[in-house]
Amino acid sequence: MSLIVTSSCSDPSSVGLELDPGNNQVGVFFVNFELPAEVVLLDSFNTTNQDILVVGNEEDSYFGKTTSTGYTRMHFSTSATKPESTAILDSVMFDLSFVSINGQNLDEAKTYSIHQLTEQIQDTVYYNFDKIPFEETPFASTEITFGEVKDTINTFHVEEEFGLDLFDKLKRSSVFDNIFTFREYFPGIAVQAKEGDNSTAGIETGADTKLSFFYHYEGDTVATSFEITTSSSRNFNGIESDRTGTPTEVVQELNKSYETGSLVGMKAGLGMAIRLDTSPLDAFLDTLSGVVFKQANLLVGEIEEVPEGQNSTPAFVAYFVDANNKILRRASDGGRLTVQRDGQPQTELVDDVEEPTYLGYATGTLDSETGIYTMGVTSHINALFRNELTRKDWMLYGGYVSTVSSDEFKRSLRQLKVGTDKIEIQAIYSKIQ
Repeated sequence: MSLIVTSSCSDPSSVGLELDPGNNQVGVFFVNFELPAEVVLLDSFNTTNQDILVVGNEEDSYFGKTTSTGYTRMHFSTSATKPESTAILDSVMFDLSFVSINGQNLDEAKTYSIHQLTEQIQDTVYYNFDKIPFEETPFASTEITFGEVKDTINTFHVEEEFGLDLFDKLKRSSVFDNIFTFREYFPGIAVQAKEGDNSTAGIETGADTKLSFFYHYEGDTVATSFEITTSSSRNFNGIESDRTGTPTEVVQELNKSYETGSLVGMKAGLGMAIRLDTSPLDAFLDTLSGVVFKQANLLVGEIEEVPEGQNSTPAFVAYFVDANNKILRRASDGGRLTVQRDGQPQTELVDDVEEPTYLGYATGTLDSETGIYTMGVTSHINALFRNELTRKDWMLYGGYVSTVSSDEFKRSLRQLKVGTDKIEIQAIYSKIQ
């Protein structure tokens, strides 16, 4: 740990901190010190029903090769009018509703393929390390050049033999009598990105991601359609990670902290997060008496530069963790416990089970100009100093405080990398008169 203390002759604004403009800075001190950091591969990383299919294939010198496949069931309305036996098929199309794209060389074509599952998705919880077998040959694939367009519905032509067979079942068999017999015949789909494309797309499940049959009857002038969508359909994202030959190759066991050299990193989807040892806070606060903190921030960065077309993790929260990297939770509802936002009460944990008043959480947000994340911790450090709070280590987790059904850290492969010497507390405090 290193401590740098500067007297009131230094200007706190030079380090990006602001004081009350009326403060004459007499008896005001600036301090900064590093927090040791390691990486953790999280356990129980549930990706079920995030309603975004994360479809990507990325390579990185720190994280290695990461492949994400989106899996989903499909659904149709049993009250919808099905084609009669005399219906004539015109075409079969598959639409994917892209809501995001993060990657390199987006002015070049990226390839996506849709495969039929060979086993059903069960009514269970799926994790990011889960996968379901699917047919090697896709029934639809296409190339997309995104450029500046990040959200678009793209239409795939379905392989003729596949389309004819399924349309024949739609007209003549009991496969479409109900959703259960349908899923026995057609368990669902897996969506993949091409190796080497170095990009990841977010595909929204729902009415716009669908398989459409267009058909007519003898004498018709307008085609009729029948749709099988991903609405009301169980889905999850499965991640495969090959970290061979990279600094994160040492990360093997779940929920265990690892040093990875001069860098630490966070990667969504994979479930890799950053653990901070906050013991330097105790070491620093023990040297003080009769002070009050005017402003304190956790600073992470300047982060490693990302290639054009990619975006870093937009924000993070700091969860409290125990010695085994388990996130501490509220006894009342199981909600995760975080560092509270400045201006909100910082609630003590008694034996890790007291039910705190949960009024707001601190968020580390990225300044895209400086490449630095800033999270306000003034109230938290004042509470620690006054012994109103017992210090806990922090887990930096990408995104915002989440619910099971919507967790940004499970809806992409976004990442950040930062030097271990660039994670620090910066604070301004003054002597109490």
